[in-house]
Amino acid sequence: MKVYTFQDHLKESLKNPEFKKAWEESEAEYQVSRVLITARIKRKISQKELAKRANTTQAVISRLEGMNANPSIGLLQKIAQALNLKVKIQFE
Repeated sequence: MKVYTFQDHLKESLKNPEFKKAWEESEAEYQVSRVLITARIKRKISQKELAKRANTTQAVISRLEGMNANPSIGLLQKIAQALNLKVKIQFE
């Protein structure tokens, strides 16, 4: 019996033009979320601690990590600085 994986589901779902468009439009939010979560966990700090270092709130960090925010470049720079990272924006 074949196991139906997430990748199988995604491959099938991407055949739907509306789903594909939405998936592609969420890529930037996903990348921000992934980088923030990975960097924060690597440094062993909580959302609350990151928020304190970036002079924002834990709720803001939570929304960013949950892909429920449209952050300004300034906010991303503050968070990056708090994580000892730099913001790099690239268009492809």
